[in-house]
Amino acid sequence: MDATTSLVNATNSATGVQAAASTTVLRKALDLQAQTAATLLQAVPQPQYNNPANLGQHVDVKA
Repeated sequence: MDATTSLVNATNSATGVQAAASTTVLRKALDLQAQTAATLLQAVPQPQYNNPANLGQHVDVKA
């Protein structure tokens, strides 16, 4: 019975270590993804509008 208990405890311990490792890998992957997204957003150029100065000054509300 001691051998069975020992085996069960070892299995539970290994499962806990695997879960902790999986969680760590997931967190690192999410951090990397967030960093990549931030870099891509910074790389997007700001739009330059070449519209006339009077464009967009008035709204026609008649339908």
